[in-house]
Amino acid sequence: MKTVNEKAWFLVLPVLLLVAFSAVIPLMTVVNYSVQDSFGNNQFFWAGLLWFEEMLASDRMWNALGRQLVFSAIILAIEIPLGILVALNMPQKGFWSSFCLVAMSLPLLIPWNVVGTIWQIFGRVDIGLLGYTLDALGLDYNYTQDSLDAWITVVVMDVWHWTSLVALLAYAGLRSIPDAYYQAAKIDQASRWAVFRYIELPKMAGVLMIAILLRFMDSFMIYTEPFVLTGGGPGNATTFLSIDLVKMALGQFDLGPAAAFSLMYFLVILLISWVFYTIMTNLDARDAK
Repeated sequence: MKTVNEKAWFLVLPVLLLVAFSAVIPLMTVVNYSVQDSFGNNQFFWAGLLWFEEMLASDRMWNALGRQLVFSAIILAIEIPLGILVALNMPQKGFWSSFCLVAMSLPLLIPWNVVGTIWQIFGRVDIGLLGYTLDALGLDYNYTQDSLDAWITVVVMDVWHWTSLVALLAYAGLRSIPDAYYQAAKIDQASRWAVFRYIELPKMAGVLMIAILLRFMDSFMIYTEPFVLTGGGPGNATTFLSIDLVKMALGQFDLGPAAAFSLMYFLVILLISWVFYTIMTNLDARDAK
């Protein structure tokens, strides 16, 4: 009979305690606020599911959710194919391979608030290179007043910032493919598309699912970059869920509705992440057969 060593849990215990302190306890505080109402002086009154019902009936939340889903869908539709294309065209070995890996990593090292500031200046018509160039070409571009311009700027900013992550993950997947597959394809005189379709893409499926999961989670929780760039405007054009939640909690100090809003926000992210995790598990089980 095989003996199971349970001592490994002692190594995980510090991490579990840290997570409990930094995540579980604040989460319980949010749950407490979501079922109570306060009239000041730190006096709370039981509200039950009132705030959840109010949020589910609120057009404000559904509109923000719609903008968030559209943004995440656009980001995934652009960054995943673009990252794969970049990875396929990167050098496989030598100096230029290392150079490309370092260059691709640079945008990932820039803090989120700095990214927003860079593009805020970059897009200005008076001093920004992008804004000034588009204005000189006769294009009416102003991301602070036009909703479409604001959306395009936010999307391009995110693509510039995070496509490198997808490219690096896809590149790692490509490098893990044994040369024997390529040699067999060469013997069979397979086309470049056939090599990608039947060899590279299936072998990259696992890392691509990780890339999709990471990019979805980050794009669905995006806050700093669009807040610094547009402040959620013009109007509410780029007011995503996270920005709307912060405005509700800190700007209006509606702690009860904001707490209920954040819990539903959390559950949506958890549900979609679980779907991606299930797909990844099934892919691993299929590859193991």
